[in-house]
Amino acid sequence: MTVRFSVLALALAVLTLSAGAAAALDTVRLGKAVPNSFAFGAADVGIAAKIFEEEGIELAPTSFRGDAQLQQALAAGGVDVGLGSGPGMGFRAKGAPSIAVAAMYGAPANLALVLPLNTPIKTIAELKGKRIGVTTTGSLTEWLVRELSRQQGWGNDGIKVLALGGVPARLAAVQRGELDGLVIETATGFELEQQGRAKNFLTFGDIAKNFYTHVIYATDAMVDKQPDLLKRFLRGWFKTIAFMRTNKDFVVASEAKTVEVQPDIAAKIYDAQIGGFSADGAWNPAAIEVIRGSLKELGILDTIPDAKVLYNDQFVPVKL
Repeated sequence: MTVRFSVLALALAVLTLSAGAAAALDTVRLGKAVPNSFAFGAADVGIAAKIFEEEGIELAPTSFRGDAQLQQALAAGGVDVGLGSGPGMGFRAKGAPSIAVAAMYGAPANLALVLPLNTPIKTIAELKGKRIGVTTTGSLTEWLVRELSRQQGWGNDGIKVLALGGVPARLAAVQRGELDGLVIETATGFELEQQGRAKNFLTFGDIAKNFYTHVIYATDAMVDKQPDLLKRFLRGWFKTIAFMRTNKDFVVASEAKTVEVQPDIAAKIYDAQIGGFSADGAWNPAAIEVIRGSLKELGILDTIPDAKVLYNDQFVPVKL
């Protein structure tokens, strides 16, 4: 009886320890500026591969409809960490209680100007005066269109920008003849091409070569009160990026669900975009300079801010 009791006690102890280990996972509430993004889908890859779990983290993702909504959620304490755009760094200079803590994705090869299949537009020069749909005012998608206009010598408003929210609303506006094109994920452009509905006219990686398409944000509360948890999240994130570079099949299967495309399209996206991810989150001064200028150009700020206002470099480069 004693032996049986001891074995039973040991088994119960093991079960208790196992339950305790599971309960010990720290929840990190993650906000994505948009839902169907290959870049943001890295979070789902990390969850599926149990990389965040290895860091003692249960990741709880939520998606929003653009940078503005993401920043509102960060400010309200609804999320702890956010995946957003480079120009979103300007919210910090306006007093937002969150800050960019790591570089995430460089030149915007993951964003494309998509035109209807039957468009008469054949060259960039023919975009002058055309109506292009973007997500929200002050967003990365708006800045990219205005930067293209400036590079053509047309000024900020040489291409008309209309902020209409998510992709379905903008595609509907194109079908109604209210837009001549829209800026969306290259991934969605590939899918529309496959469906015979539209075509990727250009990708913005060549328009803004020194740039941060996406950065990782954290609330002030996370930075000040839970820095170790933030470090673990970042380590999990960049471990995921390293995993993605060597496990294409796994990534394609996961991202096909996130982006909501067929696996063959997800494979094309992988090939086009995997090189854009930062390996360690370290900041590139040249890209920061472009971001600083973009904040005034977008009207997010009245003046070009001091660089150090925009980001925190104490957590990068991340050591894996």
